[in-house]
Amino acid sequence: MAKVTKDTVIGDVIKQNPEATKIIEKYFGNGCFTCPGIKVESIAFGAMMHNVDPEKVVAEINALEEKNGD
Repeated sequence: MAKVTKDTVIGDVIKQNPEATKIIEKYFGNGCFTCPGIKVESIAFGAMMHNVDPEKVVAEINALEEKNGD
């Protein structure tokens, strides 16, 4: 899988790496998973809405993928 960036759509991240769900929930809460915006909103947008640094979220997701050998 390609590296995740702040412009990657949240739904795509979860689809490509289901383990990333834990990281998304950590920063954005579990309401994210029932929101229709998950299919079109980027990590940067979610981070802005939740007052989180998007680079922190991206770094954790990419570290998870490196750990798993993706």
